[in-house]
Amino acid sequence: MKPGTDEPVTRRLFDSHCHIIDHRFPIVANQGYDPPDFPLDDYLTQTRPLGVVAGAIVSGSFQANDQTYLMDVLSRLGDGWVGVTQIPGDCPDAEIARLDALGVRAARFNLFRGRIDSVDDIVALASRVHSVAGWHAELYADAAMLKPHVGKLSKLPQLSIDHLGMTEAGVPVLLDLVAAGCKVKATGFGRVKLDVPATLEAIARKSPNALVFGTDIPSTRAARPFQPPDIDLVKETLGPELAGKAFWDNPVALYRVNAP
Repeated sequence: MKPGTDEPVTRRLFDSHCHIIDHRFPIVANQGYDPPDFPLDDYLTQTRPLGVVAGAIVSGSFQANDQTYLMDVLSRLGDGWVGVTQIPGDCPDAEIARLDALGVRAARFNLFRGRIDSVDDIVALASRVHSVAGWHAELYADAAMLKPHVGKLSKLPQLSIDHLGMTEAGVPVLLDLVAAGCKVKATGFGRVKLDVPATLEAIARKSPNALVFGTDIPSTRAARPFQPPDIDLVKETLGPELAGKAFWDNPVALYRVNAP
């Protein structure tokens, strides 16, 4: 509700980064971490009041290369929802095409907590999934560590970086990638080590089409989980027009969804 009124908040959000954790499907402890259950119904209960009507379900490191949970979730959500998955470097083209038909739209590379691929391996697989299915690549990394690889990464057909690139030292690298067309997830404000408003402003100045908002719910291992005021922070920092692009237009274009 709007403060002081009986009028409901009218807002339409695309959640570009969220996790569903369903222990009916394979879970692989990562660095000793076994996440608690967070099924789809719990996610929808938490996010529908925020105005979330579409989004991207992102595979976490603890889901490894399992696709069964994602197949289940996407079949239940329907239009407006897509998947971001993890696949091995030798994943067959036919399997990529099958996952695309089920609603997967991106491949994730977790350099922060996952298997450390060489950048050449990432570029090769990212290029192949785009050629086969039009997918983009998503990197979870401290952007500072990507500095030696900006040239290679900038040549990818489409790239996005999770959680504002994580650190203050990574912001200049992030902005170089944005200048080359990279998208940046305005997510995980409780897990980053940087000035969130200043970073949002810098990215939006570099490209108004770069930022894509997400809740990061359930914020596994974050020092501070997502809070609804994080949405207000984006709007207050960017202003209504640029925030509207981050909340809806930019992620809808990135994930190539049919808006509900």
